[in-house]
Amino acid sequence: MTAPLSEATLATIEATVPALEAAGGQVVQRLYHHLLADPEIRSLFNMSHQEGESPQHKALAGAILAYAQNIRQPQVLAAAIERIAQKHVALQIMPHHYDAVEKALMAALGDVLGEAATPEIAAAWQTAYRFLASVLIDREKTLYEASASAPGGWDGWRRFMITEKHQETAEIASFVLKPVDGGAVAKHLPGQYLTVLLSITEVETVRRNYSISCAPNGDAYRITVKHAPQGKASGWLHTVAQVGDEIDVAAPAGHFYLDLKDKSEVVLVSGGVGLTPMISMLEATSGAGVPITYIHAARSGTHHAMGAHHRALADRSVVFYDTPEAADAVGVDYEHKGQISADWLADETKSKTADYYICGPTPFMRSIVTGLKARGVAAERIHYEFFGPESESF
Repeated sequence: MTAPLSEATLATIEATVPALEAAGGQVVQRLYHHLLADPEIRSLFNMSHQEGESPQHKALAGAILAYAQNIRQPQVLAAAIERIAQKHVALQIMPHHYDAVEKALMAALGDVLGEAATPEIAAAWQTAYRFLASVLIDREKTLYEASASAPGGWDGWRRFMITEKHQETAEIASFVLKPVDGGAVAKHLPGQYLTVLLSITEVETVRRNYSISCAPNGDAYRITVKHAPQGKASGWLHTVAQVGDEIDVAAPAGHFYLDLKDKSEVVLVSGGVGLTPMISMLEATSGAGVPITYIHAARSGTHHAMGAHHRALADRSVVFYDTPEAADAVGVDYEHKGQISADWLADETKSKTADYYICGPTPFMRSIVTGLKARGVAAERIHYEFFGPESESF
């Protein structure tokens, strides 16, 4: 077990909070400058998240500040630590990667704080970082072992073949993946995701997380992917990948999943391709005895994937089209024009008892999550999943 931090370390970390509030963004910018100079580390990142006003940079700056602010009460960060550990396991982060981050963090603190980064401050942050790293490494070790020992589970990367490819809409496609070795696959929890390792070119590979869009079945997985503008991974999957191609896949991971235990009613809320984990949840729980309402938002029928499928699975489906087209029939293709609001959800569902599961673009989720809380829905009954870096807490 990791030894607790000393009083001197705790006090020193707390004393750096004002500096981090003022210059945390600069520290993170320099941290990534050092970190991404290492080709091995660089390959772990989605480089599109490093450009411009990077949400990943904002997320890490917020995480470092939160760690310093809560250094005496780390239990406050337990949920965030679990999310980080799940992401790390999906990306196949290993203990030696933490050494590279430590080196980059210490260099960044020196770059930005200059002489203010005294030996005492440097030593305190090195100790505090190593404490947090050990917590994450221990948790990730447990998750890796659980994945490897589960029926159909595996450790590291496993080779899968694309056995089916279905165009759901012009910009969304589904891919069925089966292991090349012919063995069984671990049964994921409905809502979890896979990480795929794609060889985009002979010299470039990328890692991406995609939600599983089918019920656990022990035989195969399905991922449903939107073709993002300039997206390297989604572009390759949509325009290059064919049935018969092989890719590397890490075992299912993720803290966002549906467990019907102690649930009286479930409301699934998604926007756009955020429907992917919801389809997995619906397939896995249809007919299980707990009422499930599915609320989905899309731009129009042209952009609405798997509509007939989710209507057949949910006890109640309600669809919102922001800009319905002439061919879209109200009452058939969609129920409401406009956008889903938290007030509508609170009024039209059992907000005093229902559990809400939310996935979609960040502004969409922010509006729904903060709105439901404002209407008195308890935080423990609001569950949500991010596609990319978590830039803030709702």
